Amino acid sequence: MKYRDLGKTGLKVSEISFGTWAIGGSWGSVKDEESLRALAKAMESGVNFFDTADVYGAGHSEELLAKATAGRVDDIYIATKFCRQGDINDPNTYSEQRVREYCEASLKRLQRERIDLYQIHCPPMSILKDGRVFEVLDKLKADGKIRSYGVSVESVEEGMLCMQNPNVGALQVIFNILRQKPLEQLLPIAQAQGVGILVRLPLASGLLTGKMSASTTFEADDHRSFNENGEHFNVGETFGGLGLQKGVELSEQLRWIAEGRGNMAQAALRWLLDQKEISCIIPGFKSTTQVIDNLAAMHAPSFNEREKIQLKEFYQERVAEFIRGPY
Repeated sequence: MKYRDLGKTGLKVSEISFGTWAIGGSWGSVKDEESLRALAKAMESGVNFFDTADVYGAGHSEELLAKATAGRVDDIYIATKFCRQGDINDPNTYSEQRVREYCEASLKRLQRERIDLYQIHCPPMSILKDGRVFEVLDKLKADGKIRSYGVSVESVEEGMLCMQNPNVGALQVIFNILRQKPLEQLLPIAQAQGVGILVRLPLASGLLTGKMSASTTFEADDHRSFNENGEHFNVGETFGGLGLQKGVELSEQLRWIAEGRGNMAQAALRWLLDQKEISCIIPGFKSTTQVIDNLAAMHAPSFNEREKIQLKEFYQERVAEFIRGPY
């Protein structure tokens, strides 16, 4: 395993880490026993960082992480998020009292005394412009409740605004071969300012695994069945805002990336690892097999300059115009 600096947070995190949305809920059926085995396998393989949120399974993923990392609070880092248990558009959701309540509840579920990275969970632009929530987070940091803080954002514009605050240590962004906009401006500025970059949805909700077709169906409690058009939260969180049909059509044109790189998913993750500005990628998982498969991306050959240019042109000419929602 290779480790990278998480910006100016002082943490060194595994370049392939994992997100726990899938094992918490909204990605179809999953068994806790298998989730715990998968978490153990990840840690055995050198993974030292996991991302979660208080709304993943109503806190269930935080509880699973507590079980999996018991006795390892000093060497296994956890990032969690807050605000979506309330009305994200209500300024009171970000008051000191409410944020402290969210923080204490997460600490209890995680069975920890301090959160390594505490993130605002995709707040609206109005809250970011107001900025008072950052003052609350500064207080939590001073109190020792959190080590550092950041923001999970939906768009490059939001990320750029967040970086105007010098105490924001990390940004979590949607970034993959089908969502390349962060490459233009966000990543270089984040690197220059020492802001860590966590990459979520690196496989575009599964599109970049090469295992989907336009007729693929999903379980009722899987967000890919109920949020394809942004019915419940930002459309970009599901299939990168492309929708299943268009997403499959475009991903079929990318099958060539798998040549010599194991499979399409490993190749898509390798492309992200080749971007040195990022701190880590956080693919999701629901099984030990998926953990092993994702970790194999570390050993896939890097993309050469010709291939990088080909993928950039593919995004600009065939993908960008079809992405819906702010990005």
